Amino acid sequence: MASRVLAAGLVLAGAMGLAACGRPAADAATAPAPVPVTTVVVRPVAWSDTVQALGTAQARESVTLTAKVSEIVDQVHFDSGQRVRAGQPLVTLRVDAQEAALGEAEATLAEAGQQYRRLQGLADRQLVARATLDAQRALRDVAAARVRQMRSDIRDRHVRAPFAGVLGIRQVSPGALLTPSSVIATLDDISRMYVDFQVPEAALPAMVPGARVDAGAAAWPGRRFEGEVQAADARIDPATRSLTVRAVFDNPEGLLRPGMLLDVRLYRPERQAIVVPEISVVQVGRDSFVYRVGRDGRVEQARVRTGVRREGQAEVVEGLRAGDRIVVDGTGKLRPGVTVAEAAAAAPATTAPPAGARQPD
Repeated sequence: MASRVLAAGLVLAGAMGLAACGRPAADAATAPAPVPVTTVVVRPVAWSDTVQALGTAQARESVTLTAKVSEIVDQVHFDSGQRVRAGQPLVTLRVDAQEAALGEAEATLAEAGQQYRRLQGLADRQLVARATLDAQRALRDVAAARVRQMRSDIRDRHVRAPFAGVLGIRQVSPGALLTPSSVIATLDDISRMYVDFQVPEAALPAMVPGARVDAGAAAWPGRRFEGEVQAADARIDPATRSLTVRAVFDNPEGLLRPGMLLDVRLYRPERQAIVVPEISVVQVGRDSFVYRVGRDGRVEQARVRTGVRREGQAEVVEGLRAGDRIVVDGTGKLRPGVTVAEAAAAAPATTAPPAGARQPD
């Protein structure tokens, strides 16, 4: 009887020992495998965000050419779209009457001058009164003023380019009656272009002369034109709380034209910032977060506040520190507490082939 009890005890102890030895193996078999993901360690980088706006291009110098007087067009010295130099003649109006009047005025001046010199000699010998000499001097000065007036009148009938530039479409022809309200053509100096755009008042610290800007136009897709801030308006619009900024662009090829609509990017001064790939930021409602990997390989949700996003990168203003490891690719498979592993380092899963399957040679 005692031997039977002893044998049963030994069998029970052996069974318990076997069960204890097999439990860790069973637990390891049921533990979930790490989720393969791609991670990156956050480091500060040089970052320069931008302020974007729409601007209108205008020539550095621009004028609509007209005449000062009403007169018949005698000659036109330019063609549409022509480049002209400063002072180049553009239109000549009829000047026959003015030239005749100038000749008369010059003759009157010559006679008045001769009479004044004669009276001056007599006055020196006290043969005429000083008042007579003064009256003749006045007549001479009036005649000289008349000559200057007629010469100015003739100059007004020669329309010249006030500066070098490109002319627009010609609006006049010889024989037409030109009035001060008539348009001869437009003249623009497009060697350099101004672009005026508006930015929020919060961007005022970046509005310093020399700040870098670039602009694109629908007419030239894929091309950006480089420029710089020249000046900012002295006042902020109280209705829109925006500031008007003027940038200047060199335009040697003449690709930019007055009136063009440009999308402008103003670059703020460069600074150190935490920047992460944009795909790593998960948006849930109004909240943004990333999956941060702990030392034990488990992930946690780290709420972040993002700043400017550009070219697939997002600036993280709050929520991350340099040295944090975050998940970039594979966030859709994660939840807090899940263990992850680098996708490149994760071991490929293997399964036994089914019974009767043909093995490869």
